[in-house]
Amino acid sequence: MYVAVKGGERAIDNAHAWLAEERRGDTGVAELTVPQIREQLGLAVNRVMAEGSLFDPDLAALAIKQARGDLIEAIFLIRAYRTTLPRFGSSLPIETAHMACDRRISATFKDLPGGQVLGPTFDYTHRLLDFKLAAEGQVPPAPVAEAPAGDVPHVTSFLNREGLIEEAVPEDRIPPDLTREPMELPADRALRLQSLTRGDEGFVLGMAYSTQRGYARNHAFVGELRIGAVAVEMEIPELGFAIEIGEVIVTECETVNQFKGSKTEPPQFTRGYGLVFGQTERKAISMALVDRALRWKELGEDDEGAPAQDEAFVLYHCDNIQATGFLEHIKLPHYVDFQSELELVRKLRREAGAAFAAMQEAAE
Repeated sequence: MYVAVKGGERAIDNAHAWLAEERRGDTGVAELTVPQIREQLGLAVNRVMAEGSLFDPDLAALAIKQARGDLIEAIFLIRAYRTTLPRFGSSLPIETAHMACDRRISATFKDLPGGQVLGPTFDYTHRLLDFKLAAEGQVPPAPVAEAPAGDVPHVTSFLNREGLIEEAVPEDRIPPDLTREPMELPADRALRLQSLTRGDEGFVLGMAYSTQRGYARNHAFVGELRIGAVAVEMEIPELGFAIEIGEVIVTECETVNQFKGSKTEPPQFTRGYGLVFGQTERKAISMALVDRALRWKELGEDDEGAPAQDEAFVLYHCDNIQATGFLEHIKLPHYVDFQSELELVRKLRREAGAAFAAMQEAAE
């Protein structure tokens, strides 16, 4: 509840102290630790890293704790911290074909070289509350699964051999960096993908769902979904070659979409693409569907006026930090603005009342 107060600085200090107390909760309950959040709330940590554009599970877990579980606030904290970090170089593009896969599935080909790897997934659970978790019992260890040995080729490469899917043409230039440069439209695909990968999961999911319901006619198959660790390499000028500086966990999704052809392209399958930090497969699939919808112009398709085809609408509204800032600023004091509008409404009502009275008088 808001009340008029004097001495705003003191009130804000008190609000901060109250917030810290609420964050801690009942002191009779053991405090949640950062390692517990990192290890047991991994999917929340992954989302904060993906939309915060910073791969650091410990910092993401700390942000979730500080934000009391508000993931958008945690993402805001991570993005703000990211701006303080110096940049000393750029890594090479990651090679997802060399991924050590924990999960790899395809909805288009049953028999894959290396096999389908279900991995840790909710797909086959019954969505019933497991009250055994409330008892905090020990979880039996999972059987050790053998990951595919060696490089794991992408499923779309099988279609590419027959020329049935559009060829993936690599970028011949360094794409702009959305974390350091403002968005400019029209945006090329690299910039659109950057915006989608750090966009709000719920918004991107809603846009993707709209394409499946007919708003863009985006009939997609998941050609492949894979989750695993990939090496991050960086070229060192003093050495003259690249070295591995670490690894990140990513989720990659390639969709295969129907395409009836255009004036310049024969009938073939086309691609949608998603790549996100951590195990974030709902986001990666959604990203791939929206990516494909936004490619209508370059593929020579008709603009159906669907929301997911509108580049400006999607890219300017998918960022949850910008959206949150603009939305929540209206709860801050707007006393002067409101008073001016209040006086305007009063004036208009007086004028309307006078005009109505004059009309009645003339009628009599």
